[in-house]
Amino acid sequence: MSESYEMLYILRPSLSEEQVQQEVSKYEDFLKEYNVIDLQTKIWGKRRLAYPIQRYFDGIYVQMNYQGEGPQIAPLERAMRLSEEVIRYLTIKVKKVASKELDADVGAQEELEQAVDS
Repeated sequence: MSESYEMLYILRPSLSEEQVQQEVSKYEDFLKEYNVIDLQTKIWGKRRLAYPIQRYFDGIYVQMNYQGEGPQIAPLERAMRLSEEVIRYLTIKVKKVASKELDADVGAQEELEQAVDS
């Protein structure tokens, strides 16, 4: 049974645009080898880190969302851990939200926005 996952990783800030694309493509291809489905990648760009990591104050953030099996995560994280370009990574399993919960959250958000506008 496939689960939904979200991975956020941070690349060294000194990488060029081309090198960033190469790194992103490398990890996308890695996941495609493991037959993940619905792979979506967003490059957030260079942002300030909350605290220094390996003496870096900035990093290039990349987010990947995909559906796959649990055993696919370990080899990907191992590849990132061994890479000198990745300074931090995190993978989480995305919880599927029931439509009733989602509707309740949307309704509460709309009420809050109306109260703020008033």
